[in-house]
Amino acid sequence: MGQSKFAACRRTLELASGQSAAYYSLPALAEQGLGDPGRLPYSVKVLLESALRHQDHPALEPHHVEALLAWGRGDANAEVPFIPGRVILQDFTGVPCVVDLAALRSAMATAGKDPQKIEPLVPVDLVIDHSVQVDFAGNEQALPKNVKLEFQRNLERYEFLRWGQSAFDTLSIIPPAVGIVHQVNLEHFARGVLRNKDGVLYP
Repeated sequence: MGQSKFAACRRTLELASGQSAAYYSLPALAEQGLGDPGRLPYSVKVLLESALRHQDHPALEPHHVEALLAWGRGDANAEVPFIPGRVILQDFTGVPCVVDLAALRSAMATAGKDPQKIEPLVPVDLVIDHSVQVDFAGNEQALPKNVKLEFQRNLERYEFLRWGQSAFDTLSIIPPAVGIVHQVNLEHFARGVLRNKDGVLYP
């Protein structure tokens, strides 16, 4: 965060393991007389914490934090950039994203640049949940038979996605028949607290 006017919001949390982790404190804003984040809805607090944590990002400036602190009282049309901690996609939207990433890597290679520089900036989970057709039903073998047909019908697509998972460090592919995207997210991926590569905790 450097010497931002909000630098004092960065605090250290001592963990039970004996380690420590940094985080950005919303109550610290009130301590400095900068506003009352306690009155904000939880969703706006998440945006506010993100704006604090990313004050060294070129898209975020102090006035974005101030606009969020004034939520409900200030300019209702104020725009605030949001940098998510992770992204979850289903196949209809996710497969085109992987195609775009592959095209960008190809363009980098053509330009004589390092294609490995093309990488999602945040972790991405891509759940394939809209693909399986129902050809068999009414018996315990229906699901495996339908999944087998799905892979046969879309072999090239799944080979491409397998390549994508191995090519991009921050991309995970969840295959068909694991569950729908919302179920998979809640049961396997959603966490209340995330930790970035710099060891900073955030919601």
